[in-house]
Amino acid sequence: MLRAPRAVPAWLAHPFRWQRLPVPWAAVARGALCAGPLLAAGIATGHVAPGVLSALGSMLAGVNDRPGTRRTGIVHIGLPALATAFGMLIGASLQTAGAGWWTVPALFAVGFLSGAGSVAGPVRSNAGMQMLAAAILGAGMPLPGAPWEKALFVLAGCLWLLLLRLVVRSPRPAGGALSGERAAVATVFDALADALGAAGGPGAEPARRRLTAALDRADEALRLRRLTSRLLHRPARTEELLLTERFAAATALCEASVALLWEARPLSSRVADSPRRFADALRTGGSPGRLSAPETSTAARGAFDQALLDAAVVFARREPLPAPPRQPAPAAGRPAWMTLPGSVLQGALGAVGGRTRRGRGLFGPAGRDYGLRVAVCIAASAAVALLLRPEHWYWLPATTTFLVKPDLGPLFSRTVNRFAGTVAGVLLFAAAGLVPAGAWWPAVVAGAGGALLPFATRHFALQTVAITLMVLSFVYASGAHEAAAERVVDTSIACGIVLVVGHLPRLADPRRRVGHRVTAALHGTEEYLRHVLESEPGTDPTRRLALRRAAYRALGEARAAAETTAAELLAARDRNPDWLTVVTAAERIVDAATACAVRLDHGAHRPSVAEAERLCQALSAMADALEDPRRPAGPPGPDLLPVPDCATLTDVAAEVERIRGHAGAS
Repeated sequence: MLRAPRAVPAWLAHPFRWQRLPVPWAAVARGALCAGPLLAAGIATGHVAPGVLSALGSMLAGVNDRPGTRRTGIVHIGLPALATAFGMLIGASLQTAGAGWWTVPALFAVGFLSGAGSVAGPVRSNAGMQMLAAAILGAGMPLPGAPWEKALFVLAGCLWLLLLRLVVRSPRPAGGALSGERAAVATVFDALADALGAAGGPGAEPARRRLTAALDRADEALRLRRLTSRLLHRPARTEELLLTERFAAATALCEASVALLWEARPLSSRVADSPRRFADALRTGGSPGRLSAPETSTAARGAFDQALLDAAVVFARREPLPAPPRQPAPAAGRPAWMTLPGSVLQGALGAVGGRTRRGRGLFGPAGRDYGLRVAVCIAASAAVALLLRPEHWYWLPATTTFLVKPDLGPLFSRTVNRFAGTVAGVLLFAAAGLVPAGAWWPAVVAGAGGALLPFATRHFALQTVAITLMVLSFVYASGAHEAAAERVVDTSIACGIVLVVGHLPRLADPRRRVGHRVTAALHGTEEYLRHVLESEPGTDPTRRLALRRAAYRALGEARAAAETTAAELLAARDRNPDWLTVVTAAERIVDAATACAVRLDHGAHRPSVAEAERLCQALSAMADALEDPRRPAGPPGPDLLPVPDCATLTDVAAEVERIRGHAGAS
């Protein structure tokens, strides 16, 4: 009898995962016009050091050149660019003072700040990583110039890419200056159509998560647009207000659709394709045309049809509704953007309000552990490098920088892909050096690596190939013609250090690295559930929609952290909560609460205050228990289950019990 083959462990399968993404041709063109031409200009004018530094800055900025509107590009590229220049200033100052063993504690401090900032969101995490990499390269690369000059050259390279981001972009669709924001909102309707088409099938939950991601991107784009208007003291234009109203209609339609998805009944293709008509109308500037016929078989279907009708009315308008009363002016001495609730900078940098702020501080438990992990790895690799190869020591800790950040992927997977990508990049660079091309061939290789970098975001090994080609080009152009084999040896040592140090018991504790995000997500879920159950009929749904968006956003962050942890090589995996199951249960609670809100709006039985409070307190207790295992996890399970006359809340109680069971593994 043949035995069924055992599934490949996630930590072993993850290095081979490949993201399926469209080719960003505009970003490829920008990459080709960045590092290569800047390095070529330095070689042609005889100012190699400025050329290398500006090309280095453009390369680091190119890592952050991701799809999005121009304004999101300014945030995602500009903020890390400032951190990169600051890191180069620190590193170059260390080099000017004379590199020695005291560099190790200095890099330990920079590494701690870089790692601790990882808890605050992806933009700040990238900024911290690039600040650390620039500090190491500034301290180790023997380039002439004052520290402030080096920092300005690096910043100039970043700004060159930012300028290209504003000039070289994909063909503009209908929508004029709002084309990026309009496309982001259209993507929400497309994702909603996909989710409705998957209703009742196994792909419903993944489709709903893709819908949540699309809502996050559109929300960020529109908030940044409003932020720009307020900073410039410019009143919003008619088309901006209309697009904001259409996004609000999309958000309301998504809420009703979540209730349909919760019912898990397959829908007709006409119903599923109705939101796609709105997407086409946004892209073409036309009208959505005929929509699906209304039906009132269930409260969720009635709410969906009503939201569909409301969206059609919004799309038919050519003038926005009158603006609500203006809020009080900002307090004296405070910038306008600081008074924007949930501004894009808060979302991008990862700041959240209320109870979800727990554990996300720079010196909170998670920040300390993140920072300590990065700092120890950087200090150890710098010490080993100074001992083995003091004249070219920077490669080893620089390699460690791109490996050790705990929020960028499983450690084992990144280590394997980093080594494979470095070997491939060194071989390609050595092969390019055999082609007779004079003194220009490093610039050509750097240009090819820059063009490859946007495409390479789909796999870390391919991204490593592109970065290795570019960095070797910079090093070769600056006069360091040592054998490329040294780079492979240094990368091997860095991988070994990261695997050993990164898996030390305290530094690899997933309760620290994931628990604070799951706790924040559960508190956001509880806050949304409480608002749904306690708000009176006829209450303005704006607050409810905002809480639901915040809950889904926190759950998305928690899911990403849990998926990374699930693919880690951990010896004590069975002693930790089943994070993915906890997050999935919390997502279902938010879905069920949304369905409950829709039913309550349509006259369903409202649960008693005691029933509502019992569920909310149990969920809050579970969040506190995950944050601190010594706390009790709330009342016994059977007290939660019977919720009379409200099927959605019975499901909420069941999912709370599910969280209790899977979180009890600790």
